[in-house]
Amino acid sequence: MRYLPLSAEDRAEMLRAIGASSVEDLFVDVPEAVRAGAVFDLPDHQGELAIEKAFTAFAMKNLAPGCAPTFLGAGAYRHHGPAAVDALIQRGEFLTSYTPYQPEISQGTLQALFEFQTQVCLLTGMEVANASMYDAATACAEAALMAARVTRRKAVLVSGSVHPHYAEVTQTQLRFTDLSCEVLAPDPVGIEDLIGRIDPSLACVMVQTPSVFGRLSDYTTLAKVCHEMGVLLIVAVAEPVSLGALMPPGEMGADIVVVDGSSLGMPLSFGGPGVGLFATREKYVRNMPGRLVGQTVDVDGRRGWVLTLSTREQHIRREKATSNICTNSGLCALAFSIHMAMLGEAGFTKLARVNHATAVKLAQKLAAVPGVKLATPEFFNEFAVMLPKPAAPVVEALAAKGILGGVPAQRLFPTYPELENLLLLAATETNSEEDIDALVAALAEVLR
Repeated sequence: MRYLPLSAEDRAEMLRAIGASSVEDLFVDVPEAVRAGAVFDLPDHQGELAIEKAFTAFAMKNLAPGCAPTFLGAGAYRHHGPAAVDALIQRGEFLTSYTPYQPEISQGTLQALFEFQTQVCLLTGMEVANASMYDAATACAEAALMAARVTRRKAVLVSGSVHPHYAEVTQTQLRFTDLSCEVLAPDPVGIEDLIGRIDPSLACVMVQTPSVFGRLSDYTTLAKVCHEMGVLLIVAVAEPVSLGALMPPGEMGADIVVVDGSSLGMPLSFGGPGVGLFATREKYVRNMPGRLVGQTVDVDGRRGWVLTLSTREQHIRREKATSNICTNSGLCALAFSIHMAMLGEAGFTKLARVNHATAVKLAQKLAAVPGVKLATPEFFNEFAVMLPKPAAPVVEALAAKGILGGVPAQRLFPTYPELENLLLLAATETNSEEDIDALVAALAEVLR
């Protein structure tokens, strides 16, 4: 027990101080059924060199996206990251900066966040954006809570188009409030009747475009119906590059827009870290979670930046805080902002077109494979195909051939057996013609 400095006497003294007879007394609120057993099937301790070798061998069992043709998506997309992004965010003045509460010594951090907010507003077509959140999933939960504050209503409706991870996080966070949250069944073909479910009891409706199945939707009509009923419309976007080609949610009439920004500036990194983009209408700014950086001038008339709103933190508003999430993924937001600045408006639009064209080429070639049927007629860079057999073993067979051939839909929706044969595939600017041909040939062989 070399890394546990407390002796048995130390622990006994601590237990006496809190009035507990044993360590087990500290876990009486945890049901016995969910407690781990006393014995774990783990190897005995080893030296540092042996551990490094063991974990290196273990890691090599993974097929990394950078080492194989990759068509994974489902909320995490592989894009080319300029080397300059890492070089800049690792500069000491950025890497070590954290909370900008002293504006006189935080002008660089504040300006970076201000520029980030501006980019988010331009992307989403909204009027105001905060200085980022954890990721899209937590941003969805925060958006639902914000909608309840604005409308003073208690019901949240989540479309089947929304990524299940976003929906689950929203449900989890609302579970401990007096709000109810209904999540509709997954909707791969876009037939759910959201308009028919809108009523004055709802605080908000949450949708996503492109959907978790890649389907594109124009929510303009839905927004009008929501507003007639006093309901807020939340639009989630999992792939920010799509905003370079599609109508922004703000133009559709969205009241709150949340975006997962990890596609830009950040590698996949096994799912993290990420950054959540959060934008809304200016009239709702006082209910918006997170911090807001504003532009001003100093006593000499020079341009400067200040923390205009910081209503989320407990130390600012305590129990009246708009959010209990107390960080804003600032370094990831900076990476996103640098990547966007390097692309520029024309470059970002071109990137979106390349993504769409690559996905169209992939879809056309896959549709020619016997037994494969395209299930998403309108898409950006991700779509679903129906296979003649279960998708999960097909994906494993493709991985054995050195190809990461998409995500089985049932992995996201394990309780829906009707999705067993549905496969999600994404194509980005990183996919070459050779990558596509390799996937098509391997899939045809696996399906024989």
